[in-house]
Amino acid sequence: MPNETSTAGLEQLKELINMGAAQGIGVGALLGMTAETLEPGRVVFGLEPSERFANPLGTVHGGILSTLLDSAMSCAVHTSLPEGAGYTTLELKVNFVRAVPLDGGRLLCEGKIVHAGRRVATAEGRITDANGKLVAHGTATCMVFPPATGQ
Repeated sequence: MPNETSTAGLEQLKELINMGAAQGIGVGALLGMTAETLEPGRVVFGLEPSERFANPLGTVHGGILSTLLDSAMSCAVHTSLPEGAGYTTLELKVNFVRAVPLDGGRLLCEGKIVHAGRRVATAEGRITDANGKLVAHGTATCMVFPPATGQ
């Protein structure tokens, strides 16, 4: 059962992020995301916008911001999981508040657990720009898969 005092998911997440960063694998490595904070129920990722993330209007594409939010919120859920449990995002809701210029500086995205149940977990997230202004926020619902039992 997920809970905010379990450290198995948090420790696994730290290992996965360290391994992915070292080996250059996963969406975080692909986009250049960095783990700024990893703690029970809360994750902060950083991202430096680049021309690779441009939409036709010359600002950061909403898909990049959505990926950043999904990663932070779902990883916040991951921190609460017991050994052997898994999850997947069921629903992602994103609100874009302002355009993000490609040269606007580093983005920070904080994901926090709202509810961690046995089968469903919810989280919220916020992306702020280099000046601390909100650029997007969202919510996620994750389906939690309990650890397999040896039958």
